[in-house]
Amino acid sequence: MKAGSRFLNAVSAVAVSASMVVTGGTFTTLVSATAAQAAVVQRVEVRGADRVSADTVRANITIVPGQSFSNADIDDSVRRLFATGYFSDVRMNISGGTLVVTVSENQLINQVVFNGNRKIKDDKLRPLVRSQSLGPYSETAIEADKQTIRDAYSAIGRGDAEVTTQVVPVGDGRVNLAFVINEGDRTKITKINFVGNQAYSNSRLQAVITTKESGLLSFITRKDVYNEDKLRADEEALRQFYFNNGYADFDIVSSEAVLDESTNEYTVTITVSEGERYKFGDINVESTVEGVDPEELNGLLESRAGNTYSARDVQESMSEISKRVTAKGYPFARVTPRGNRDFATNTIAVDYLVDQGERAYVERIEIRGNSRTRDYVIRREFDISEGDAFNQEVINRAKRRLEALGFFSAVNITTAPGSEGDRVVIIVDVQDQSTGTFGIGVGYETGDDGGFKVEASIEEKNFLGRGQYIRVAAGVGANSRSYNLSFTEPYFLGYRLAAGFDLFRNEDESEDYYSVDTQGFSLRLTAPITENLSTTVAYNFTELDYDSDNLDEIASPFDRAVRQGPWVRSTISHSITYDSLDDRITPREGFQATATQEFAGVGGDSDYYKITGKARYYHLLLQDADVIGSLSAGAGHLIPTKDNVQVFDQLLLTSNDLRGFESGGIGPRATATGDALGGTTYFTASAEVTFPLPFISRDSGFRGAVFADAGTLYGKDVKTVAADKVRGTDMEWRASVGASVLWASPFGPLRFDYAIPVKKESYDETQRFKFGISSQF
Repeated sequence: MKAGSRFLNAVSAVAVSASMVVTGGTFTTLVSATAAQAAVVQRVEVRGADRVSADTVRANITIVPGQSFSNADIDDSVRRLFATGYFSDVRMNISGGTLVVTVSENQLINQVVFNGNRKIKDDKLRPLVRSQSLGPYSETAIEADKQTIRDAYSAIGRGDAEVTTQVVPVGDGRVNLAFVINEGDRTKITKINFVGNQAYSNSRLQAVITTKESGLLSFITRKDVYNEDKLRADEEALRQFYFNNGYADFDIVSSEAVLDESTNEYTVTITVSEGERYKFGDINVESTVEGVDPEELNGLLESRAGNTYSARDVQESMSEISKRVTAKGYPFARVTPRGNRDFATNTIAVDYLVDQGERAYVERIEIRGNSRTRDYVIRREFDISEGDAFNQEVINRAKRRLEALGFFSAVNITTAPGSEGDRVVIIVDVQDQSTGTFGIGVGYETGDDGGFKVEASIEEKNFLGRGQYIRVAAGVGANSRSYNLSFTEPYFLGYRLAAGFDLFRNEDESEDYYSVDTQGFSLRLTAPITENLSTTVAYNFTELDYDSDNLDEIASPFDRAVRQGPWVRSTISHSITYDSLDDRITPREGFQATATQEFAGVGGDSDYYKITGKARYYHLLLQDADVIGSLSAGAGHLIPTKDNVQVFDQLLLTSNDLRGFESGGIGPRATATGDALGGTTYFTASAEVTFPLPFISRDSGFRGAVFADAGTLYGKDVKTVAADKVRGTDMEWRASVGASVLWASPFGPLRFDYAIPVKKESYDETQRFKFGISSQF
């Protein structure tokens, strides 16, 4: 209440009348006090409410019949009624023992429409505005809606969009409301300049930030939209890049974006100070916490003396120490790194101090900025909740998890004081980004029955903002068709368990004497062991149905399959996966490996034990030139658990395992029909170097690659008829070399491979051209 208002009390009762005067979107509370007979009222009478029920009015006031009230209750009741948006005026007075509430109703909105919007459709704008059909007409809400619409256009690079309104009465206190939008021209970023950089070129630094110069596909990627928050995130990305590469003194001197209104284009200039490059000096762990042995913690350190200084290594060392100390029963323990620069040798000695931090508890976790992703998807990445002991390292770990999801273009976590001295509020600011991709793959098979193969897929990593993964794919070729559906729930039953299923159906008529239809499903469950290590168990069911019109002409191992089919394969598999890659799309550093064992014989017609594995290592060869090298190796072996295996159970190599050869193009083969039989053992190896394509902007996402592949597939446990000879059962190596073009496109990572087999057998089936979705593993 304003100064001068008097409160009712038990000795002197007053009747209070109040009203709101709305002017220019603001309101003023007017209060007067007069003598009355009692401090309480016996009933509440509502006047002037036609469309809004009297019960709704009563529900929004704090004055209750039979209970004493004050001027503060009157003021609060008036404010609450105005806050509903249904009323343009509210007055209260007391007549005898009755509180009379007189209201003037706002007009109701009959319909909300949008005119002039082509770039943002109605279904995107309607959820953003507060003004809705059958809701109250409020000038305050409409002004806020106009700004919201302008903000939406600014986010797609149309910062000069103008929004006006038209109101058309339709009778009975209703109006039609139209938002009239002049979308304006799209702003662009014509140039991104870096000043002060010596160690890295402009093009290398442009690859670090998310803001991009306008290009041919900018209308799809929207990466050339200037946003101040986005520029701040780019500054942080540059800091982390330099800090992780030895430049501990790096600083952003300034960053600015200048708009040329005549061309509607921005020029972004970022001025940096790189400083000297450092290596790690002496590394030590100290502890003031009784029961924590520093020597035991030394083995957890990622930072090593003599290595290039990296803030990431320091952070990971802190994380490992914090987890070990917390597991020992010290939830408030704090790990603090202390750096000591030696300017003469350009080294930084790091001491990790473990001490007992202040006792603080999490009061609440606030989520902000997530317009699409649901709150619980973000909250579940935290290993703490309200009431738990506050631990900064747990917060840092949650930030890394949120960034790894790929749902957000920026993640920022800060803290604020709580309601008491030992309470902390965790504030999580995120910016949603597109998580859906469309992929298309094209291949061509050589030979008499060769032809193009095309597969299209739609993938969404954050389905309906729930963090769920879904992929739908369909493919068609000259002799084949395929259909696939995959779904994964990353937090099954509220635990950090990724549960999912895969459905598939494939029809293949590529062989000369038979066709095969394959359909089935998989059920899988993945559990994390550490941040980088996980394990998966799965049940797999497959039904295979062979068909042939030439049984009288041939004698092959497929003779029995056709006569006795369909066949059923029922297996249980278990996998261990390690993944430390620094990026999902273009990894530059890290190691990825998986090993899988599979047992067939849980019902069905197949009986075997199979073990396979593959590993790939990435290393940045030339930092400024952004040249990346990778080595990979794979192996597999099948052991029958009964007398023999079925032909379709044996191992096959795909065109991804050995480029230059068709899927099933090498290994044991029936001489009479040329059909691939598969093998019991395989080995593969590959070396690849990728690099930015010359004369093409790095922002375009195009890269080139050269590679060399080698592999062998041999062994046979399939019984064949006497008349059918088999070749390729011995260990014979094949090899290929080639070049690729990779594109981190708006539709997903794509690549085009051209491979030349340099070592092959006469009966192998080759495939030089391959175009499809890029696969790192």
